Amino acid sequence: MNGRATAARPPSRRLLRSLAVVAALALSVAACTTTGPGGGSSGDGPQRVTLQLQWSTQGQFAGYLAAVDQGFYAKRGLDVQIKEGGVDIVPQTVLAQGQADYAIAWVPKALASREQGAAITDVAQIFQRSGTYQVAFADKGITSAEDLRGKRVGNWGFGNEFELFAGMTAAGLTPASDVTLVQQQFDMQALLSGEIDAAQAMSYNEYAQVLEARNPATGQLYTPADFSVINWNDTGTAMLQDAIWASTERLSDPTYEDTTTRFIAGSIEGWAYCRDNVESCRDIVVKAGSTLGASHQLWQVNEVNKLIWPSPAAGAGTIDPAAWEQTVRVARTAVNADGQTVLTRDPDPEAYTNTYVERAIGMLKSEGVDVVGAGYTPTTVTLNPGGS
Repeated sequence: MNGRATAARPPSRRLLRSLAVVAALALSVAACTTTGPGGGSSGDGPQRVTLQLQWSTQGQFAGYLAAVDQGFYAKRGLDVQIKEGGVDIVPQTVLAQGQADYAIAWVPKALASREQGAAITDVAQIFQRSGTYQVAFADKGITSAEDLRGKRVGNWGFGNEFELFAGMTAAGLTPASDVTLVQQQFDMQALLSGEIDAAQAMSYNEYAQVLEARNPATGQLYTPADFSVINWNDTGTAMLQDAIWASTERLSDPTYEDTTTRFIAGSIEGWAYCRDNVESCRDIVVKAGSTLGASHQLWQVNEVNKLIWPSPAAGAGTIDPAAWEQTVRVARTAVNADGQTVLTRDPDPEAYTNTYVERAIGMLKSEGVDVVGAGYTPTTVTLNPGGS
């Protein structure tokens, strides 16, 4: 509306068709979630907030699910709706397009989207360590990136492969010619069947899958001794992964700033709860509709805790400049099989901020929440066949 009065006239057919399309799109978006992003609240009720995950419901996201289940968001005046991700969902794009208030995404992938124009900012670095492995049978003798020379090496692609390529390059290999690259499915069947020599795996998911499988030679489940693992945290090519991303533009709005602080505080409290109540968080994930088995989810929560705790002395979610710079360096220099890097230039200063997580940590400390977990020790998980 421009404020000027004009004579009324019948709408054109073109306008009616346009309005019909807009209405259909609105109904489509509304069907995707029970509340729209930034939906606000009615009267004195809680503020509705939408979080977009990067994958389906599983222990990887236990802290956010626990924050809903245990009321950590609610006590901060937030009604958080969690949207599942999937193969065809890019969480940072959902956020940038205004279809969610916050998103969980790996740092290099989100920075690539930012370089392409997505106005998003890392406001809390939940995972402080990478969970990416390269796994092989122990008898293959693959214990370092250098040992991959001449081997059939699986990777998922879709931006998940750059730690692997950086590790091989640092070991003196040319990935495009020194190994046979194999497009790997998001499982471990190709490794177990012998189609590939080394498979990409997340510590909290696919690695558990091989330990839930039976060794045909013994009839028993495989054990860690049956495999060798390359952990990219040990090679200097690890990249930061799960972080909370917010809208850069909306961070200029004091209301959204306040919401961001409260959302981060609730999320970190959720993760602190999962640190101290692993089995309870397993149950919360299962109740939330995970299709994976109970022992697999317990493994996931336990392994994800290792990526978060102990946190930096400043507190969980804070962004370590050295880890950020390493991620950017790998993203700018590691070349995949197509000759591409994740980034072509350094991200601008608005790509991350510790402002809101520091405020959230101050809030949590005043409530007596342990935001560092200096004494954290993981539990021992026994996996069942198939993760049941």
